[in-house]
Amino acid sequence: MEDKSNVKTFCSKNILAILGFSSIIAVIALLAVGLTQNKALPENIKYGIVLDAGSSHTSLYIYKWPAEKENDTGVVHQVEECRVKGPGISKYVQKVNEIGIYLTDCMERAREVIPRSQHQETPVYLGATAGMRLLRMESEELADRVLDVVERSLSNYPFDFQGARIITGQEEGAYGWITINYLLGKFSQKTRWFSIVPYETNNQETFGALDLGGASTQITFVPQNQTTESPDNALQFRLYGKDYNVYTHSFLCYGKDQALWQKLAKDIQVASNEILRDPCFHPGYKKVVNVSDLYKTPCTKRFEMTLPFQQFEIQGIGNYQQCHQSVLELFNTSYCPYSQCAFNGIFLPPLQGDFGAFSAFYFVMNFLNLTSEKVSQEKVTEMMKKFCSQPWEEIKTSYAGVKEKYLSEYCFSGTYILSLLLQGYHFTADSWEHIHFIGKIQGSDAGWTLGYMLNLTNMIPAEQPLSTPLSHSTYVFLMVLFSLVLVIVAIIGLLVFHKPSYFWKDMV
Repeated sequence: MEDKSNVKTFCSKNILAILGFSSIIAVIALLAVGLTQNKALPENIKYGIVLDAGSSHTSLYIYKWPAEKENDTGVVHQVEECRVKGPGISKYVQKVNEIGIYLTDCMERAREVIPRSQHQETPVYLGATAGMRLLRMESEELADRVLDVVERSLSNYPFDFQGARIITGQEEGAYGWITINYLLGKFSQKTRWFSIVPYETNNQETFGALDLGGASTQITFVPQNQTTESPDNALQFRLYGKDYNVYTHSFLCYGKDQALWQKLAKDIQVASNEILRDPCFHPGYKKVVNVSDLYKTPCTKRFEMTLPFQQFEIQGIGNYQQCHQSVLELFNTSYCPYSQCAFNGIFLPPLQGDFGAFSAFYFVMNFLNLTSEKVSQEKVTEMMKKFCSQPWEEIKTSYAGVKEKYLSEYCFSGTYILSLLLQGYHFTADSWEHIHFIGKIQGSDAGWTLGYMLNLTNMIPAEQPLSTPLSHSTYVFLMVLFSLVLVIVAIIGLLVFHKPSYFWKDMV
């Protein structure tokens, strides 16, 4: 009997020790989860401002994010967009004294949106794109003068102004790619519990980025083949612990506005008189164009010639097929020094994966009601044929609220987008379904501005964070689980301590 008593005493002590140890572990786990995962309230919110000084207009974007989650994917989001009234800043080259007034409304809006206490620590960036790149090609001195006045104007506001600069086409493409993949959560990795080795989800493949502006267009994606035949088109990024070898190219003069000027300059060469019968405009449409305006941009220099008239009249005939053929003449596909090219001798690797098409790609196709992924490429072409053939008076009546300048160019712009994607970039009827026309992602505009700010504020780390914050639902579940473990351990411990005979009656 003494042996049995010793055994019971020994077992009781060991069970109590095990239960006590389990309780300690549960408490430590509970405290660890609580300390590392609980959200600090109130959140320390930060703000950032980016001005997109494009060729046709300037837009101001305000972003905000919780400071304690600064390096988490998808945390930054857009809270305001303000479109500056007037054309792009490059058009102010002869009236730079008006730039300050030009920017006033949107900068004052930023004052209102961002709390006064945050003004001094809110960074402001201005990036100028292809319109200013073209101006710099004409005159570096004039481009610098415009930027100097812009900088002086923005420095007068109570924000942390970080400078105004002309970004390269390669940067524009890269930042657009970063923006859409950041917002889509393509850079994030999930970490296994009890393991510091992250694993990738099945949805980890990045989206390609297709950007179309007024003066340039960019294509950026991760090709299947990691080696590129053209080093000028190659970029390397390390984001969240993963390396990305990215292809990108910006086609200057191939934004929709400059492409139209190119087409007009090309077609007027063979016009018999002062009338240009143009298939890219609706039947019945008429517009007078100054020859001096036609040759004002560097994009039309290759077509420049002495014409026997100072003006000519566009007369629309509305024929999609003829318009398409005219647009294709802008793409030189007669030579390619690589295994595969887009056009004008520019290397383009085989297309890979899904693509987000934004900016003017989205705005034009959205107006034409052609953004649905259920609409095939053949259907899009048929709908464009029908749209372009509609009489101008009928179009004006149907879209009475749209400015005539924009309304008149949708036939050309839609045709140009199809030509660029299919013949320029070599999308096919099958791969068309991989193009997603995107305006916003989770409330933030798709475009280069967010990627630009993320880069300049170093908010995307090169390495994966050591621990990925738990989702709120997981956090709550673990807190409840550990609490239940503590309660059960405490109850069992009390029973063992006060009534050990319940556990050993089978041994008596």
